Amino acid sequence: MAKSKGLDHFHAIIPAGGVGSRLWPLSRADHPKFLHDLAGNGDTLLRNTWSRLVPLSGQDNIVVATGLAHAPAVRAQLPELESSKLVTEPSPKESAAAIGLAAAIIELRDPEAIVGSFAADHVIGDDQEFARAVTQAYHAATEDWLVTIGIRPTEPSSAFGYIHSSSPQAIEGAPPALLVDSFVEKPDYATAKSYVESGDYFWNAGMFIAKASVLLGRMQAEKPELVDSLRTIAKAWDTDHRDATLDAVWPTLEKIAIDYAVAEPTAKAGGMVVIPGEFGWDDVGDFAALARMHSKGPGDLAILGDNTSVLSDRATGIVISQSTRLVTVVGMEDVVVVDTPDALLVTSKEHAQRVKALVDMMKMNGANDVL
Repeated sequence: MAKSKGLDHFHAIIPAGGVGSRLWPLSRADHPKFLHDLAGNGDTLLRNTWSRLVPLSGQDNIVVATGLAHAPAVRAQLPELESSKLVTEPSPKESAAAIGLAAAIIELRDPEAIVGSFAADHVIGDDQEFARAVTQAYHAATEDWLVTIGIRPTEPSSAFGYIHSSSPQAIEGAPPALLVDSFVEKPDYATAKSYVESGDYFWNAGMFIAKASVLLGRMQAEKPELVDSLRTIAKAWDTDHRDATLDAVWPTLEKIAIDYAVAEPTAKAGGMVVIPGEFGWDDVGDFAALARMHSKGPGDLAILGDNTSVLSDRATGIVISQSTRLVTVVGMEDVVVVDTPDALLVTSKEHAQRVKALVDMMKMNGANDVL
């Protein structure tokens, strides 16, 4: 294995899964949001994530976990990624299986590995501040902590989960580290407002850093059968038995998020710290988030898409066009218009989260051709 040019023994895991159904019809099953340029910088979110992590791990120490259907697109986006570093999942099994398998494979290749998991579809505002936070998390992980990077809230939001922190921890190389008390599911607005005002809460961005042995050990304590199965697959990964083992074992794995399998129990046991993230972050969870990212200010109508043709008068919100049609918006506030060759969405920023319910309805009605 080529030596990492970044932090010693640091390996980055990029889970590239999920459809992003709240961004339908822009994000589809065969072209999910991590394959879109939502930051508006000319690169996909996946490519941005890769470029952000290479200075920290070196490109030889990055593993991408994705579904079989998306593997060709991932390879096209990341031609530098070695085939042995692409972990393909036969079917969706939630984040514990994807991240756990990647960590188990990495641990066999490098028993001293410290792993960090970073979603493929998030937007980061300041790469230097991100690198500083990850470096601090890395130093905390060397002392056997499970570490998360929590985002300092800029406003009350009911779209994100929260991390509750308490006492500072004296960790060399990680002076801002705070003990994590608990994780909180997405709250209502009033509760989120109280969280932000207290100063003790961070947005949960799903970033986790730990020794591979610590991460898997914590998971083993909660989900022993899951970890035993993941290690069975990992042992076969670099052999001729990979496909047969994967086909036999993968369908038996429990579907559970890493938050439930590892993060929450570890926090409850007092084994987790949070590093405050001050770098600007968004998971681009819906069109309201996308509008907020690209708005030039109050009263603006953000327009995204190549060769778009949009006319507006006294309209605010966002228009995303992937068609050659003229789109006109008159006298509407906080509107969301997404025009694609085979589907049109019209909603408002207020109801942007409800797009997922619409997608679920289409699934029930068998409208798979537009999903």
